Amino acid sequence: MGSILKMAIKILYVTSTFAEARVLEKLNGFTFHNNLFRSGNIELNLLVTGVGSMATAWAIKKWLSENANPDLAINAGIAGSYRDNIPIGSVVMPVSDCFADSGIEDKDNFITLSEAGLTGADDFPYQNGILHSHNEYVERMNSHLKAVDAITVNAATGSAVTIEKLIRKFNPAVETMEGATFFYICMVESIPFLAVRAISNRVEPRNRNNWNITLALDNLAVKLNEIILTLGGE
Repeated sequence: MGSILKMAIKILYVTSTFAEARVLEKLNGFTFHNNLFRSGNIELNLLVTGVGSMATAWAIKKWLSENANPDLAINAGIAGSYRDNIPIGSVVMPVSDCFADSGIEDKDNFITLSEAGLTGADDFPYQNGILHSHNEYVERMNSHLKAVDAITVNAATGSAVTIEKLIRKFNPAVETMEGATFFYICMVESIPFLAVRAISNRVEPRNRNNWNITLALDNLAVKLNEIILTLGGE
């Protein structure tokens, strides 16, 4: 593995907003021109998709239609935490994800598409209705990042009722609005991938006064430097 990682590596860096993309300006030793960051054997292509699954899907597929597949795709940005042991400012690595609000409401119950028989729970790329990241880069990062289970939603969770339902159904560690889309596309396109998320807020009844996006993005920049250094084999 070490000899592979020291070869030239082309990375597609996917994030949803320009505020999240600006953490790349804090990478050590990189030159930047026209959405391309270079340093040593690393070539990092920046793709800002917009927020949400639809924008993410369209932007990634358009990029892939115009470029050769990267050696690695990284999805990075902020996320909300469901866990006390993943406080604001933490940087984690989602290793499983799902579309947590894609399904059927049956009174007070939520039924996923696979549970309703509308899709197969193990139809590729799913395993029991869940998307999992399994590749050499995830293994490489296990000693650098806390691995967590994530969910993806179309509406950021901000009520006690919804929080209780999602915990009961999925018991997630973190929540994003794009992660499962990134997982899905990378898996069907056979692109190795990493997801990296910095915690900006607790998932709680919505209270923006408790958020700290600046801290999350600062810590994300620090961790990205560590990740890039490791991937570069230095």
